[in-house]
Amino acid sequence: MRALQMVDTKTQYGHIKEEVDQAVLEVMNSSAFINGPAVRDFATQLAEYLSVKHVIPCANGTDALQIALMALDLQPGDEVITPSFTYIATTEVIALLHLKPVFVEVDPRHFCMDPVALEKAITPKTKAIVPVHLYGQASPMQEILSIAARHGIAVVEDNAQAIGCDYTFSNGEKKKTGTMGAIGCTSFYPSKNLGAFGDGGALFTNDDLLAARIQMIANHGQSKRYYHDVVGCNSRLDSIQAAILSIKLRRLDQYNRSRKEVADFYDRAFADCTSLLTPLRSSFSTHVFHQYTLRVTDGSRDDLATFLASRHVPCMIYYPVPGHRQKMFDAFQTSATDLPVTDLLTEQVISLPIHTELDQEQLAFISNAVLDFFKRGA
Repeated sequence: MRALQMVDTKTQYGHIKEEVDQAVLEVMNSSAFINGPAVRDFATQLAEYLSVKHVIPCANGTDALQIALMALDLQPGDEVITPSFTYIATTEVIALLHLKPVFVEVDPRHFCMDPVALEKAITPKTKAIVPVHLYGQASPMQEILSIAARHGIAVVEDNAQAIGCDYTFSNGEKKKTGTMGAIGCTSFYPSKNLGAFGDGGALFTNDDLLAARIQMIANHGQSKRYYHDVVGCNSRLDSIQAAILSIKLRRLDQYNRSRKEVADFYDRAFADCTSLLTPLRSSFSTHVFHQYTLRVTDGSRDDLATFLASRHVPCMIYYPVPGHRQKMFDAFQTSATDLPVTDLLTEQVISLPIHTELDQEQLAFISNAVLDFFKRGA
């Protein structure tokens, strides 16, 4: 059996090596390393895939979130509502821009923003809402967008973990995650469902004026060379990464299907284990399984992680310390925020290996190791 890994980018590369090597060589021969044709082609292809008007590539997912908030022209002290149960980048950029993060609760089954908690958190200072499509499943966007519209608040989607996910509205209309709010953001970190061989990110929007502003901000605030209209930054996706991403984009739906097949295997394996809650498949969303995240409900999560390590089965805990309890937000006194569901999830969640290269032997080994742990305690 091949050694187990949380993410196996090396084996995935082996399957597309010839195409990738040729694409990289073409960029090298062209010497168009920055903002070359490969970047423009990838942006066009991704926009077509997402059915969105504008895709603006950038250097990484964190930059995408920062640029999105900058494009909304928020002012210091403005409040931005977001889940506490997410990767720190989502909330880090809020504080970086001297805005105030307001943390809200998530749903205990799909792990995404709770619309009821969102509505309760809105104040006259609320200027943006950042739902996170966590682990590969969409937030309840119909409710979130409705609340935002009633209050005149912009929505910025953090789509770093759910690219390719479909959301279905109650009228049957379908949209890709990242294309429903004012701006969508994603990351192309190598472990993502659509991952580069280095850092990368992008922003999506259907708003022409926002697209122009985003493009300026990502390019030192200039629309014309050496004429800087707004304060910006330097955030670019390089041509080599764009060329690689174009190749992988053509396989994204296939990659997501492979992840779902892995999740289906795990679901069947753990169906009768009363100490585990398998991931919910929401009725309004497909699940592209960036992570396969279980809840261990009997208090043995940390012991399970130790046991799996002894069996050489990798696992991860995303996220052991929620945003509202991070020291970096002490100035906002967020630790006093009452988020019991979020706190519970940090004690229960554990993620198993899930990627496109897992085979049946590996999946059986992983699931048997998990089940062996609970049999030992029986």
